Amino acid sequence: MAGALEGIRVVDLSRVLAGPWSTQNLADLGAEVIKIERPGSGDDTRSWGPPFVARTDEAGQGRDAAYFFCANRNKRSLTLDFTQPEGREILLDLIRQADVLVENYKVGGLKKAGLDYASLAAINPRLVYCSITGFGQSGPYAERPGYDALIQAMGGLMSITGEPDDLPGGGPQKVGVAVVDILTGLYATNAILAALFHRERTGEGQHIDIALLDVQVATLANQAGNYLLAGKVPQRMGSAHPSIVPYQPFVCADGHVMLAIGNDSQFVSLCRATGQAAMASHEKFATNEARVRHRADLLAWLNPLMKQRTIEEWCALAERENFPCGPINTIDRVFNDPQVQARGMQLTMASDTYGAVDLVASPMRLSKSPVTYRHAPPVLGRDSGDILRQLGYTDEQIAHLRSQGAI
Repeated sequence: MAGALEGIRVVDLSRVLAGPWSTQNLADLGAEVIKIERPGSGDDTRSWGPPFVARTDEAGQGRDAAYFFCANRNKRSLTLDFTQPEGREILLDLIRQADVLVENYKVGGLKKAGLDYASLAAINPRLVYCSITGFGQSGPYAERPGYDALIQAMGGLMSITGEPDDLPGGGPQKVGVAVVDILTGLYATNAILAALFHRERTGEGQHIDIALLDVQVATLANQAGNYLLAGKVPQRMGSAHPSIVPYQPFVCADGHVMLAIGNDSQFVSLCRATGQAAMASHEKFATNEARVRHRADLLAWLNPLMKQRTIEEWCALAERENFPCGPINTIDRVFNDPQVQARGMQLTMASDTYGAVDLVASPMRLSKSPVTYRHAPPVLGRDSGDILRQLGYTDEQIAHLRSQGAI
């Protein structure tokens, strides 16, 4: 079956994670994504190691960091120096035929090369042009560089992540993955798809302005709501939840489990599992509101009980009594989990350059136009010759461009 975006061509001028995450989503959904990379070095993340993945082909030389492989599946790689006139002309040839362009250069960084939205809309008015920056195209911070960890700090996430200051290990912490980059990539994908739908109705492309800081503020979600609607500034609470109790890790006989009791009926089930069913009707615990108000009392009662059983015992009880509880897995255990395996979340793709490559599969499941896995992340410049030939360049012209460093 054809992918949902088959026939859509994307010119990918983005690097590192937020932009490549978005364009990988588009590629997984069937779009043709041409990744434009610097000759000789490519995307920054090709060198963000160790660990590295070594070449296994006959050349046997070169390697790319594992980081690069997480966000560049299903793409074609064209090395191009568009600061040179020849390289710029190649890029313009591609853009004339493109549906989408994604870039994450500093504000104004592409204008001097005539590659800003206004310039490109003049030659391709149907182009959907997505700019991803740290702080957006306007405002006092617009020209500042923005990186995920910086935005986690400035956008409030680190103020609510980590243990409280007065506990061991307390203080602000960033999340263990570049979550702002990833969420920005997802928002960018949504906006691009909406712009393509708008184009279907009107024939018009448009400029999309996506900022990491905007995304971080937007995804403060309930924590922002607690402040805006109740005037309460959220604080770091470790892994506890400000509005739901019990909703945090607990020490058990051989490690830790996570309880995520989201409603009163689940709390009844938990109490039944502890052998103290009557506690579910205790005036301090009968409702979630009461449990939040009496958090310390509830933990003083529940903590000793949780220590009496193992991880396996608590998970079995949870399945039997129907309340949310699970192990706190390390990454290796995640990929050994039977549910993760049943859902096919580990993907092995064949690569002429790197052999069998293990990747994380897409979580998008479409019944009529499913995600397709066409090729592994590309070696730098793998598709340059083929793409140029499709644009009408001869082998002699391609050889000349290589000799000039334009590709």
